[in-house]
Amino acid sequence: MINLVTLHLILLSIAAAALLFAAIYDVAMRIVPNGLPLIVTVSGLGLNALDGQLLPALFGAALVFAGTWQCWRRNWIGGGDVKLLSACALLVQPAMIPELLAGTALAGGVLALLYLALGRLLPPVMPAQPASRFGRVWQAERRRIASRLSLPYACAIAAGVTLTLCAPVPFG
Repeated sequence: MINLVTLHLILLSIAAAALLFAAIYDVAMRIVPNGLPLIVTVSGLGLNALDGQLLPALFGAALVFAGTWQCWRRNWIGGGDVKLLSACALLVQPAMIPELLAGTALAGGVLALLYLALGRLLPPVMPAQPASRFGRVWQAERRRIASRLSLPYACAIAAGVTLTLCAPVPFG
């Protein structure tokens, strides 16, 4: 029989793998496939059901969805980011959603600064097509950096979740 701690670790590992794939896919293609937020959602629902926090977690995730949907309507973030961040709100305890949002915003700011710095430091993209898949993705990313196109915000969301789940719990 699987104990609760093991089940928590399994669900978190599944969600972590989905977040990693979302970040990689977002860098390569600038989209987050729908199945990945779905995996995170199911994992988060399982975690909150085990902790007896299902209704507060659903309410918190709905609030995150409403806020991020408004950002999407203003074209500030992509639709995949709305789904992914809302799903990630289910991975943390409902009381930790503000920390998740703050950690994600902080990681997004660092990502933006990194892209601005790389835009100044990287040489122009060469017209030749690289042979490796990684080389082609890197060349496409360099073009995006040079033209200051969108950021792969799934990376910031994954970092925000990591910061929230790995941060020490303050004594109060």
